[in-house]
Amino acid sequence: MSRPEEDRSFDVLTMGRVGIDLYPLEEGVTLDRVETFERYLGGSPTNVAVAAARLGHRAAVITRTGTDPFKAFVHRELRRLGVSDAFVTEAEGTHTTLAFCEILPPDRFPLTFFRDATPPDLLITADELDLEAIDAAGIFWATLSGLARDPSRAAHHRAWEARGRRAHTVLDLDLRPSFWRSPAEARHEARRALERVSVVVGTLEECALVVDEQTPEQAGGALLRTGVDLAVVKLGPHGVLGMTSQETVVVPAVRVEVLNGLGAGDGFGGALCHGLLSGLGLEEMLRFANAAGAIVATRRGCSTAMPTRAEVEALLPRSAVRA
Repeated sequence: MSRPEEDRSFDVLTMGRVGIDLYPLEEGVTLDRVETFERYLGGSPTNVAVAAARLGHRAAVITRTGTDPFKAFVHRELRRLGVSDAFVTEAEGTHTTLAFCEILPPDRFPLTFFRDATPPDLLITADELDLEAIDAAGIFWATLSGLARDPSRAAHHRAWEARGRRAHTVLDLDLRPSFWRSPAEARHEARRALERVSVVVGTLEECALVVDEQTPEQAGGALLRTGVDLAVVKLGPHGVLGMTSQETVVVPAVRVEVLNGLGAGDGFGGALCHGLLSGLGLEEMLRFANAAGAIVATRRGCSTAMPTRAEVEALLPRSAVRA
């Protein structure tokens, strides 16, 4: 899946979904009444790679497009946004996924996906992976969505096997119910994946599905007991909780006027990568990631909304609350 002539060393290597996000140019209008859309690069792990690149890190994404004309846009946008497309190939006979977004502030941002029964990103195969690049990456970031079907499911486990659960092997729970046959299947695959990774990130709802705990502290503790080094539980307007075996930190949310909440989690993810690579302490890292996510929430798109380090530092809150 790689191009051997290119440098294969990356600070951040993500794996999973890529697609085209179509955002309405009108706020507060439901999808059936929208008249004009603007096109953006999308897909959660792709956005995380873009966010990390925006913060100064060498980033790439492992994914597949369809054979339709959108494939050229994906490659062009990745390169424009500073992300290597060395591991992006096309899956014959498939269509690049489209996601129609609705902007209904302050807290409703529905997504409507147009996907093949098995979309191209779920056709990543284990024998196509550049295992040396995966092992060498400073951070390897994958999402639960990539486990929804084979051969992608098997490819993810092969990638994790190559990593050996070493530092900064991240699972983003990124639960998309429409991708799964049942919540039970998603829970089962998440629990299998937790045995392979060292960092887990998810909303409280996502964590609760996986570990059957309803409070942030209980969910974080249950995730740590699976053997991960760091559990990050995102709490929406209540901030974020981070837990290691030595430390628990709760950082409050950064208050902003929300335009579009869809990309905030990916901005958070790219900034979390920055914090891990930079060796930031847990509290400082979560403050930085929270601020990055807040900035993205004030902007229309996702990939193109990712902030620079200077923009994040200008918004950083001054304190956190220790649990």
